[in-house]
Amino acid sequence: MSDMTADQPNGMGSFERYLTLWVALAMIAGIAIGAVMPGVVNAVASAEIASINLVVAVLIWAMVYPMMVSVDFGAISGVARQPRGLLITLIVNWLIKPFSMALLAVLFFDNIFAPWIAPEDAAQYIAGLILLGAAPCTAMVFVWSQLTRGDATYTLVQVSLNDLIMVVAFAPIVAFLLGVTDITVPWKTLVLATLLYVVLPLAAGMLTRRALGTPQAIDAFSARIKPLSMIGLIATVAILFGLQGEVILNRPAVILLIAVPILIQSYGIFAIAYGAAYALKVPHRIAAPCAMIGTSNFFELAVAVAISLFGLNSGAALATVVGVLVEVPVMLSLVAFANRTRNRFAQDQS
Repeated sequence: MSDMTADQPNGMGSFERYLTLWVALAMIAGIAIGAVMPGVVNAVASAEIASINLVVAVLIWAMVYPMMVSVDFGAISGVARQPRGLLITLIVNWLIKPFSMALLAVLFFDNIFAPWIAPEDAAQYIAGLILLGAAPCTAMVFVWSQLTRGDATYTLVQVSLNDLIMVVAFAPIVAFLLGVTDITVPWKTLVLATLLYVVLPLAAGMLTRRALGTPQAIDAFSARIKPLSMIGLIATVAILFGLQGEVILNRPAVILLIAVPILIQSYGIFAIAYGAAYALKVPHRIAAPCAMIGTSNFFELAVAVAISLFGLNSGAALATVVGVLVEVPVMLSLVAFANRTRNRFAQDQS
């Protein structure tokens, strides 16, 4: 355990303990920068390949790399001895999450919010929420896993397996839920995101471990670079809010309405996965990331598909963006809850 966390009973250092405050300040700063210096925001927004923002990609890479250095490939074979965490992840992500999100979207926008939302707008918001629900997290879960002292190796296996399933299952599930058969999935986005957020950081982590050699040197190096994850997270939040600042300021009421089913879905999915892990006596170092994967979303893919199907200024694209805005505060609250309940998982040997 690094010096950064050793003095904190919940596994967080002084900087991480106040991460919610730093993220809130980053949100405010991002919106302010977007309003005062739109040229800077436009320059960042234009740095894209296959609908992936390269600036954000670099920052996410900085978040993921410290976690990858902790991945011990010699321990991957041990994942097979803990299949329950993988089973929970797969059931929640692919048999529950997409369909529950679609149900909530229809419930709210075709029924509860119907008096305030035009039917054509409601259909767009429903489509965007379906796209979010069908895309479990790829990159950010490494940050949440690190904050809950998750098993880095097991988290990698969970994310990798989800990525493989996403390649074949995302389009059919979304097509079924949207009621269309000609959905176009931006495969370049999916492949490039996997390379940027998983493959390259993993390769860098492997090379780093090999260069450092001893476990002691690896632990010391990991402790030194761990702050990169938090800095990358805060900078990413500032950029995302800068890119969407105008939308947030111009349409606050609609954003709040879209956020309602996302919040219910997020906390509900976490409760299902975390509760199942507790009931099945899954160790906390596996249970926490297991629940986080389904709760968090692969927002790059969801946004890209929404834009390709419905257009940049569509309600579907807006709904996926709201998912990005809601995710960080929600995930930080769940990280705090997972850390507070660590001792409830009696079999955790971490």
